[in-house]
Amino acid sequence: MTPHKDYCLDPRPPARTPLLPQSPVLSEALQVCHPHAAGIDIGEAEHWVAVPPGCDLQPVRRFGTFTADLDALADWLIDCGVTTVAMESTGVYWIPLFELLEARGLQVLLIDPRQAKRAPGRPKTDRLDCKWLQRLHAYGLLAGAFRPADQVCVLRAYLRHRHMLLTYAAHHIQHMQKALQQMNLKLTQVVSDITGVTGMAVLKAILAGERNPQRLAQLRNPHCHHETDEIAKALQGNWRAEHLFALRQAVELYEVYHQQITQCDQQIKTHLATFGDHSDGQPLPPKARRHKKRNEPRFDARTSLYRMAGVDLTTIEGIEEGTALVILSEIGTDMTRWPSVKHFCSWLGLCPQHKISGGKVLSRRVRPGAQRVTVALRLAARSLHHSQSALGAFFRRMKARLGTPKAITATAHKLARLVYSLLQHGTAYVQQGMEAYETHYRQRTVKAMARQAKTLGYALVPLAEQG
Repeated sequence: MTPHKDYCLDPRPPARTPLLPQSPVLSEALQVCHPHAAGIDIGEAEHWVAVPPGCDLQPVRRFGTFTADLDALADWLIDCGVTTVAMESTGVYWIPLFELLEARGLQVLLIDPRQAKRAPGRPKTDRLDCKWLQRLHAYGLLAGAFRPADQVCVLRAYLRHRHMLLTYAAHHIQHMQKALQQMNLKLTQVVSDITGVTGMAVLKAILAGERNPQRLAQLRNPHCHHETDEIAKALQGNWRAEHLFALRQAVELYEVYHQQITQCDQQIKTHLATFGDHSDGQPLPPKARRHKKRNEPRFDARTSLYRMAGVDLTTIEGIEEGTALVILSEIGTDMTRWPSVKHFCSWLGLCPQHKISGGKVLSRRVRPGAQRVTVALRLAARSLHHSQSALGAFFRRMKARLGTPKAITATAHKLARLVYSLLQHGTAYVQQGMEAYETHYRQRTVKAMARQAKTLGYALVPLAEQG
């Protein structure tokens, strides 16, 4: 959830005067910030809408979810003078109404359902829920969820669809492995990836009718770690028709999904070309070429992303084209949506949540969740284990001191700060070597030890000066 500021449009006391007198502090805190606010309870078959009392003889109405009903809902809100609307993010049922209301010029806040938990003792009905949302929004007690610009939302939809296709393709890899295991073909023990060059060549030959283990082993790629005899030994099994049929279906479905992924990549490439050029004509910084993995984008995403953002995120250690594509598709390039880098890291869930009661620390765990940017940064941090860079040295030092899970979180937090700095200030990232990092870390450690020794009445003297 991104921080959101509510500005008071027409401060005045609530419409209903309570029976008991309020304290001055409470009266000031509950001023109406949005007098023309509405609340909508989202559902699959119906939407319940509440407008401020006095705007209509029937301030709470029920609407259907057909397009004609949504148009009628928007017309009614505009006739009632509503300028801002709050709705909960219920499944995907909110998307058509959200887009329609935004197109009509209304300010729409998509809120986390945890913000609008009903008060204890209040009945739970759709009619009361929309009234509760309207009241909270009128007082400025709701914060809208982060949603990037519409052009970025389109890119995000393509990337999420691509991720779904990869997930479906991965399911059929498991089906291949199951069929091979049922035939007692131990291909997974002699090939690291059955969808690689050697694995797919062997599978295609099996489906074409080849049963000789020696001939199948001859399809081994020269870079394969296992020898031909060992692969031939693993390819001795039974060739039952039902298992071969399951294997054929799995391979064909796997290839179909990758054909769909190729088409999706072309659509992503076309949409990236619609973004403005923010590179100011500067050439793309050079980077060492490496072998692309099968699941990575099948086009030059690095150039398109550099043109879109004006900076090259792939210069940061651990962040490759696929990771940069996920990051920019989820957050866009406008970093002013977060007041500072601390707000950005907190939104990602990479900062500890302090829970203190009675002066006692109850918990300092990070917020759980499957935020896509956070997952991408964690995977990037984990890949730095063998990196001979400053970030790699930092990850190994954190791992030795705190353990692997906390080291991944700490390194992902550092990566998030670097991403924010590049996108916010547009400066080029300067890689720092491991030796420079170790030297800087040693200097900081020596200064801290000298400061601690001084407080105890001692002086820290280097061994060279003692001799």
